[in-house]
This record gives sequence, structure tokens and C-alpha cells, in this order.
Amino acid sequence: MEKKKPKKKKNALPSGSYRVQVLDYVDADGKRHYRSFTAPSKKEAQMLAEEWKLNKKKGIKEPVDLTVSEAVERYLNAKEGVLSPSTMKAYTSIRLSHLSGKLGDMSLRKLDNTSIQVWVSDLTKSGLSPKTIRNIYGLLNASLDMFAPELHLKVQMPAKRKPELYCPSDEDIKKLLENIQGTELELAVLLAAFGPLRRGEICALTSSDISGCSITVSKSMVQGPDRIWYVKEPKTYGSYRTVIFPEFVIEKLSGIKGRIIKKTPEQISNSFKHAVIRSGLPHFRFHDLRHYAASVMHAIGVPDQYILQRGGWTSDNIMKSVYRNTIDLETVRQTKKINQHFEKIKNV
Repeated sequence: MEKKKPKKKKNALPSGSYRVQVLDYVDADGKRHYRSFTAPSKKEAQMLAEEWKLNKKKGIKEPVDLTVSEAVERYLNAKEGVLSPSTMKAYTSIRLSHLSGKLGDMSLRKLDNTSIQVWVSDLTKSGLSPKTIRNIYGLLNASLDMFAPELHLKVQMPAKRKPELYCPSDEDIKKLLENIQGTELELAVLLAAFGPLRRGEICALTSSDISGCSITVSKSMVQGPDRIWYVKEPKTYGSYRTVIFPEFVIEKLSGIKGRIIKKTPEQISNSFKHAVIRSGLPHFRFHDLRHYAASVMHAIGVPDQYILQRGGWTSDNIMKSVYRNTIDLETVRQTKKINQHFEKIKNV
């Protein structure tokens, strides 16, 4: 006797999964359009359908049918006109390096907290710094806010690390300047250490920005995604400022027409690195000259608002966490003063 074929379950697909269809809308011609939801079991498919209907009723839109990488790319295209070339360069590099793999290929509709948390954990295991991971996640989060705003991410980031920065002392700066005297790098160091101007601001500086002892900062040199250097307006309003320099610095700049420094910011950093080594000094970056300037101003009692104004910082958050590095020599002096006071108390 021929065996009867098992009866096919309603809504079951050849793969064994279940599909549930829900009416989405009726077009102008009266044609009915449905949304399909597929899952391993009928109950799961029905739950997906009910969740969709509930979200639709609440006015919550579905994520756009894009992959994560496509969403980030579209976000960057939309922001290209308002983001600086240097920011675009950094974001483009992040997209290609960290948002084009397994996570990058994932559809926004399938994205959830678990998949992103696993991705963040993998980035941490790869040895990237917590700051770098936060920058990468920041780009992803901004892209999802634009194309999948209904996603409410709750992802744990790696713990922040205290930056190990060396703040040069007055003696370090003197020794460095002695070793680079008469060079273009000397001018750049003077502008950074006694300004304090940033690399990009220094490279964009021209003789027309100098009037007496005053230097007006109104532009910056930045590198775009095409690796070409551009002179643009500063990133923040606070970066627009006029700095009054010591006379001896202005004298060093006198007679120069056009651009004061002909190097690019990258070339300045490379030259500075070699100069520090030749001078026999502990390793520190060109940017740490700004740390030096802010630390000196703080040590001699300059109020915070004037330090912020001179350095072009928009808030004191960064300055308080990074730029108030007490110079080692000053630490020794202050420690001696403290202990001498306590010695007097002991002898009472």
C-alpha cells in the first residue's frame, strides 16, 4: 500500500521555516501589499509580525534596508559638506578598516546590541586603545542615528586609560631651542610653546596675520581624504583668537613674507621627532608643547578663562584632564614646600 505523503503545514516553506504575511498598505489602484516575516517556527514568525504591527501603529519606522557599511558610507556622503577634511579622512579610514568586515556586511534590520557588543569586544582584543574604539563606535552610532533611529544601543565600552604624557620642562624647551636655532622648526616650536598654536594653525599662518606683537589665528591647514593639504577655517569658534607674543618671538618672524612656515603639519612632526632625539630629551610630541604652555600658565597662576582663550579651547574639560600636567621640576619645588611646612608642625 502506497504511503501517504506528510501533509504540508500551513505557511511552511520548503526549507522548514514559517512565513507570516501581514497587510502593509493598499495602493491607489486598490492593490494590496503585504509584509512577510520568516522564522524557524510559526510562533516566532507571528511574534515578528505582531512586533512590526505594533511599531507601525506607534509610528516607529523600520531600519532602512542597508548594510552597516553602506549606512556609514551614506552618512559620510551626507556630512561631507559640513565635516572638516581631516575629520572626513579619519572617518573614511575607520569605515574601510573597521566597518567593512563581518559587522559591515550585516543588514541594519538584523543589527542588535549583542552583535555590536561582540564587535566592540573584538576591537578591544585586537589591541586598539579605548580612545580609538570610542572614535570608531562614535562613527557607527552617528550613522545608525541617521538610518536606524529606532535602535537603542546599550554597549559597554572598554575602560578609559589615563594618557601617559610627558610634559616638557623649561629646561627641556631651552635645550631643544638651542639645538634647532636658526631653523624653520625653531619658529614652529616658538609659536607652539609660547602661543600656544596648533600645528595646522602654524602652517596656515602668513605674514598678513601678524601686526606688531599680535598674531591673529583664523585658519588651519588640514589633510583631506585625498591626502592633499587644505587651508580651512578652524573647527570651533573658540579657535578664532588673537595672541600677543613676547617681542623676541615676533623678531624671529620679522622679514618673512607670505607663509611663515613652509612645511606641512606632518613634516613638522617628523622634523620635531628627530630634533628631540638629537637633543637627548625624553620622548614627547610636538603637540605636547601646548601641554607645556598650558601647564606653565596654570603653574604661575593664570586664571583658567585666560588659558582657554589663549589656547583656543572651547571648554576646560580637556584642559583639566590633560593640559594641567604639572611640570616635573615644579612638582619637586612644591613637594619640598609642603614637606617643609609639615616639618615646622612637627617641631612645635
